[in-house]
Amino acid sequence: MSEACNLLGVQPQTLYAYVSRGKLEVAPDPADTRRRLYRAEDVAVLAKRKQAGRKHETLAANTLFGSEPSIPTALCAFSRGRPYYRGRDAVRMARTATLEDAAQLLWGAERAVDFSCLKSARSGKPGRDAAFAALASLAAAGHSTGGRLTRVLHAEGQNLVGQLANAFGAWPGAEPLHLRLAKGWKQPAKVAELLRTALVLLADHELTSSAFVARIAASTGASLPACLLAGLTTLSGPLHGDASGRVRALFSEVERLGEDQVLAHYLSNGLSPAGFGHHLYPDGDPRAAALLALFEPPKVISRFIAKVTKLTGLQPNIDVALAALVAHHRLPADAAFGLFATARSVGLLAHSLEQLGVAQVIRPRGRYVGPMPESHDQNAYGESRKA
Repeated sequence: MSEACNLLGVQPQTLYAYVSRGKLEVAPDPADTRRRLYRAEDVAVLAKRKQAGRKHETLAANTLFGSEPSIPTALCAFSRGRPYYRGRDAVRMARTATLEDAAQLLWGAERAVDFSCLKSARSGKPGRDAAFAALASLAAAGHSTGGRLTRVLHAEGQNLVGQLANAFGAWPGAEPLHLRLAKGWKQPAKVAELLRTALVLLADHELTSSAFVARIAASTGASLPACLLAGLTTLSGPLHGDASGRVRALFSEVERLGEDQVLAHYLSNGLSPAGFGHHLYPDGDPRAAALLALFEPPKVISRFIAKVTKLTGLQPNIDVALAALVAHHRLPADAAFGLFATARSVGLLAHSLEQLGVAQVIRPRGRYVGPMPESHDQNAYGESRKA
């Protein structure tokens, strides 16, 4: 491990992240099962990429795949290992603010934001099925954002977030959204406070994959529900907003087999457990630390988190905190994604609204790497035309 770290100039945590993302193959050392061997070719490829020049195609690829910021935004930034919403410390905000407060800040709204819904239009069981169905219906009938007043768009955004929360089981009413979710999930006031904290921490996270997709939709003049639907479908991936589902499955294994057996499996295969480590927070995800400090997860989960951190150096991220919250308070099975999707809808709408100020469609260019195009004197089957 030390040799691979030295060649790449990274810490062991980053090496584990490369393995978990499939960029680096690892195998046990036949001579010493306590050691791991990393594939030399993979290490060489990673090292070469780190040393790549700044020619145009390299910069373009990096811009899309995370090495360079590609879209100016005033919504969210990272500084000193913490996220900031329009310059305000998001973790500090989460101590007292509501999601409505975060929305007013991120949207730049002049008036207080209100997500209340006096009646629920949901039909059937609450959860992501109901949420996506409701959004799809609204997107199909939505109006283009072009030429509409900002206050009208803010009002529509309020309604969208309120309806989304209802679809995930929030109780209809005029109360702040975290109280409506707690009531809908039959939870007491102390749990409502945890939901409030989580919602604010999750409201935005700079230019994520889902925010980028929402911005692309907004740049075409698509309706707000269409922009939100585009972003949330991307958010639903297990490598993004539904990562807590992978953590929940991991916790189920821990409860069934014990933390030692599960951890031994991951370590023996050179894998990092889902929900640990974050490339933006090498010293630990402050959102997870803030949320986990407010409650005590089940003992077996607490022990597992402590052992993973001690043996790998990887800290739990927000997905672990969400899954632990759901497990501790026995929230609905889809509650973690419901919290994430509802909270992040505020950020996705903020990105969509911000993108409306740019009079240009987002249209990246492809870098073609396929077969050479056929010449004009060949037909569709590659045969030369006869004179």
